[in-house]
Amino acid sequence: MPEEIKKTFDYQGLPVSYRVTGSGAPLLLLHGWGSSARVMLPLARALSDVRTCYVPDLPGFGETPAPKEPWEIGNYAELARKFVKEVIGGPTDVLAHSFGGRMVLKWASESAHGKEGELQKIIITGGAGMKPKRSFSYYRRRGTAMILKAPFALLPETLRLRAMAWLRGTAIWRSLGSSDYQKLDGVMRETFVKTVSEHLENCLPDISQEVLLLWGREDEATPWYQAERMEKGLRNGALVGIERAGHYAFLDQPDRFQRIVRSFLTAE
Repeated sequence: MPEEIKKTFDYQGLPVSYRVTGSGAPLLLLHGWGSSARVMLPLARALSDVRTCYVPDLPGFGETPAPKEPWEIGNYAELARKFVKEVIGGPTDVLAHSFGGRMVLKWASESAHGKEGELQKIIITGGAGMKPKRSFSYYRRRGTAMILKAPFALLPETLRLRAMAWLRGTAIWRSLGSSDYQKLDGVMRETFVKTVSEHLENCLPDISQEVLLLWGREDEATPWYQAERMEKGLRNGALVGIERAGHYAFLDQPDRFQRIVRSFLTAE
């Protein structure tokens, strides 16, 4: 097994835990929401003969504490940019899963291709960021939330903020959120709302890098239609499906997933 080193990167006073393994050109692996570096490490170890893999715990997950204030996607993208500049020290390829894909879309749309310390090849698997199709139950929950908030609208700001804080702590309010939302509180709950509310279709035309979209055909969290929408919006994107794989295609079909990734990373 390749040597694996655990380190910490200080980002604005926040100790970001990360692991490094392998040799060769750098590859940054970004995990999804509610996950951690541990989920990505088996893939990093498998690719360690062709890449030096950097696998951070994003703030609020794994061994990295939550930020002091709620973050938006742009904050996570800026963290990734600083990590590449100060830890990796040069251009890097990136492999991102789910929420990590959301980060990369934001980051890549703001970065010049080939710029030192920035992105080169991009792999996104089960990536979030496209506006989902909404069910009737979603609009029912949204309508209920608006009704619950309405009585507080006329209150002075200080009282309104206190009332809304109380409302968010009630069982009925929590029941209106997704399963991810219901598991959260404090800063990370607000961060979740800020990040999932930002749709990134408008970022796609600004991304010039080669982007491989490697998707489980049975992904229910970020369905196939979202991958197709992402491919259509990218200037240089290609979509590849993996049969009998869901949202965690790299765990469901590891051999096939790794072969495709190796081919993409080593192609001239």
